[in-house]
Order: sequence, then C-alpha cells, then structure tokens
Amino acid sequence: MGRIDSSARIADGARLGADVEVGPYCVVGPEVTIGDGCRLIAHVVVAGNTAIGPRTVIYPFATLGTPPQSVHYRGGPTRLVIGADCVIRENVTMNTGTEDGGMVTRVGDKCFFMTGSHVGHDCKVGNEVTLVNGVALAGHCEVGDFTVISGLAALHQFVRAGPYCFIGGLTGLTKDLLPYSAAFETPALYRGVNVVGLRRRGFKRAEIETIRAALRALFADTGSMRERAERLAAAFPNDANVTRIVDFIRAGEKRPFLLSERVGDEDEVGDA
Repeated sequence: MGRIDSSARIADGARLGADVEVGPYCVVGPEVTIGDGCRLIAHVVVAGNTAIGPRTVIYPFATLGTPPQSVHYRGGPTRLVIGADCVIRENVTMNTGTEDGGMVTRVGDKCFFMTGSHVGHDCKVGNEVTLVNGVALAGHCEVGDFTVISGLAALHQFVRAGPYCFIGGLTGLTKDLLPYSAAFETPALYRGVNVVGLRRRGFKRAEIETIRAALRALFADTGSMRERAERLAAAFPNDANVTRIVDFIRAGEKRPFLLSERVGDEDEVGDA
C-alpha cells in the first residue's frame, strides 16, 4: 500500500501503481498514470495526459504534463511519457506534445534532470540522459542515449544531439551534434570526441580511435554531408559505432550539422 499525504490532491481517474508515495501538497490530475514505486516528495504537480514509469522520484515544485508552450497548440489530447527509474529534481518542467509534432513528449529510462531543467513539447530524450541545472530543450529536440548536457546550456528547436555526446555549460546549440561528440561555447563549436564520457561507459581504446578516425574522415571529405556519410559507411561496413553516426546523418532533416572547424583539436574533452 502506498502512502498519500492528507494534504495531497489526487483527482478521480488518476491511476497510481503499487507502493506509490505522494507527499505533502502534491496535485495529480485525472489523466495521470504513475507507475509502481514512484515517489512524489512534496509540492509536485503532475497534470495532463501524463504517464510516469516505475520507481521514478520527483522532487518539490516539479511541474510535469502541462500544456505545450507553443502558439500552434490547439488544445488536443497530447501526452507526456516518462520512463522508469528517473530522478527529476526541484523546479523541473516538462510539457506535453503538440498536434503537429507527433502528439507526445517522450523521456527514456534512468534519466537525471537536475534543478530547473526544461523539456519542451515534442522532445525525444533517450535513456540515461543527464540534464544539469537550468538546461533548456526547446520544442522538437532529440537527445540520444547517455548524453550529458551541462548547466544552462540550451538547444534550439528541432536540434538533435546524438548518443554519447557531451555539451558544455552555457553552450547554445543550433545545429545537430553527431554521436560521440563534444561541443562548447555559444554559438557552439565542435570540440572533438567525448573521450572521457566514452571511457566511463566502457569503450575500449580501439573503439574510441575508430570513432575519432571516422569523424575526422567525415569532416575532411568533400561533397554533401549525406554523400560523405555513404562513403563513410562503405569504408567501415561492419562497425556498429560508425553505423550509428551514419544513421544519425541519414535521419537529419531540420538542422545543419555542427562541423569541425579545427580538425585534431579534440584531446581529452568530455564530461570530466
């Protein structure tokens, strides 16, 4: 049996799993589903058509599932879906999707959202992503698995950051960042392979060297980005990491890619 504080307000229709804890002054709306073992510490608002996966912990003054901050939203039944085992700290905000953006904002498992970070409408956030204090994702952004975005960084709408990326504090990213890459400054500059992050995730030296070689070849080549990607795919036909880079380029539509301005300037950068 879960514990619900007497000051909390749980609307009729809300669905709470087993062993859910709802602390003082929380408000849970009628279309909300909260998975087994979740904890709402205090003063949490969960609104809209929102589903939260098991064992997620939500800290005071987080507001989840409110309508999208978009002038194009027409009041439709859009959703917010949050995965399992996430940690959502104080003052985090996440909005539902829009009718024109796929109807859903989606967050993966084991993500860590630090104080004051924001996930805008129609975003797609992968698994084990970290948003540090004050990070802002504009509408329609995509963040790949295992990416870390440092404090007060911001992603422009429709921007994608691939898996295993690192984005430094105060960085303003307006272009797509290729998988395994690091970016710093505003406007963002490509700063090489996220070496520290890859080591922490168990990548071997040979894998990191292959990733570095692939990105260098990609940046040094001529032709369109898609043409470069196809040549890269032919050069590394059986490497899963290179395939991930190529697939990311093939899927690009809305934004240009952040390219290297200083090939070779990529020593030991990442989430140190």
